[in-house]
Amino acid sequence: MIVDLLKKRCSLRKFKQMPITQDTIDYIIEAGRLSPSGGNEQPWIFGIINDKELIRKIAVASYNQEWITSAPLLIVLCTTIVEDERGARDIQVLRFPEWKNEILNMDKELYSKLNCEEHQSKIPGTHMVLAALEHGIYSTWVSYFNVSEVSELLNLPAAYMPSEILVFGYPEGEVKPRAKKKKDEILFFNSYTKF
Repeated sequence: MIVDLLKKRCSLRKFKQMPITQDTIDYIIEAGRLSPSGGNEQPWIFGIINDKELIRKIAVASYNQEWITSAPLLIVLCTTIVEDERGARDIQVLRFPEWKNEILNMDKELYSKLNCEEHQSKIPGTHMVLAALEHGIYSTWVSYFNVSEVSELLNLPAAYMPSEILVFGYPEGEVKPRAKKKKDEILFFNSYTKF
């Protein structure tokens, strides 16, 4: 069933002016809440945005992506900014030893923001996208936005930053999923060899 949903999934930029019920929003959020995270830290909070004026302001802060204003619902995935690095630099040095000096000497605030656990917010976001699709609601990921401006619009405390914006709505017009690469174009077994 998940593969069937994934075959239907595509990013949309035109939505019906039709609200999403609170029960459906709760279902979407529950799918995100149940997501796995490293060490079960759950380093996230989710902002549910259905105020049209706030959606308009977020669209402006997303470098004037006007199409966002057609959506009835945004969910802003916010990530914990880890102040104490808990050995994160050591882990990154082990992963990228050729960049050891740059990693160890990077400004603490910049490092914390670049290395924050925003990658983990993609797991609950993906679950939310699929849960919404079960209800005929399509979505688009937005990563292109001014983090400081969106943080200010949402009145986020300093411990959190927005990492992704999910734009949700019922499709306006025909839905056309895009072609995906074939399996033999994306796989290798045990050792990479040119196909």
